[in-house]
Amino acid sequence: MTSFTNQIALVTGAGSGIGRATALAFAQAGARVVVSDINDEGGRDTVEQITQAGGEVVYIRCDVAQPEQVQALVDQTVARYGRLDIGINNAGIGGRFAKLLDQTPADFDQMMAVNVGSVFYGMQAQIRQMLTQPEGGRIVNVASIAGVRGMPMGAPYSASKHAVVGLTKTAALEYARQKIRVNAICPVYTHSAMVQSLIDIAPGMEDRMRRVIPMGRFGEPTDIAQAILWLCADENAFCTGQALQMDGGMTAG
Repeated sequence: MTSFTNQIALVTGAGSGIGRATALAFAQAGARVVVSDINDEGGRDTVEQITQAGGEVVYIRCDVAQPEQVQALVDQTVARYGRLDIGINNAGIGGRFAKLLDQTPADFDQMMAVNVGSVFYGMQAQIRQMLTQPEGGRIVNVASIAGVRGMPMGAPYSASKHAVVGLTKTAALEYARQKIRVNAICPVYTHSAMVQSLIDIAPGMEDRMRRVIPMGRFGEPTDIAQAILWLCADENAFCTGQALQMDGGMTAG
């Protein structure tokens, strides 16, 4: 296992799903973890799990759609630990399952505010700090397979995740010479509350979703977490500006 001993890792949306698995994985690898979420109960449960396993962790509440809260999150992290080595911008929402003409301006605006705003504001605050550090830093933005292909019945979501990939590639180009690596991860359907909400839409939905994945199964949060750690590892110091597709082979054909 790659060691992240004494490195400072900030994970948003860490109260459940991929975010929780990522926070736990970084802690297991030796990082000091800042768990952030708008769901206090979930965030504190993640903290409890890390603490019980012997890790060092703190919970800081943050609404990632609010730029001043995102900046405060990074400021509080640095005030506590002195630096920020790794930023994982994971928090997001799934939106409404409906055709484009049935999506409302409010649906679209909320999706952009949370899924795109969180990454934009997160990278701004994180990169400002990383530019002050001689060693730079690493950022991973959690996009989706819907960020590299269309997603029927989810136009705002797909648009938001395409935007996350675009932001990732642009930031990677702008700050590569300052030792700041920026990558995205693009998971397929992964066991989480968000995916469960899709499954619950109609009988047989789970089987239909699974059939489009060549491996025949959904991703597990730990699958995605380990890929995120891989992207952040010092051994992969030449990797930046990538959108890694964790999709069980979906986009291979």
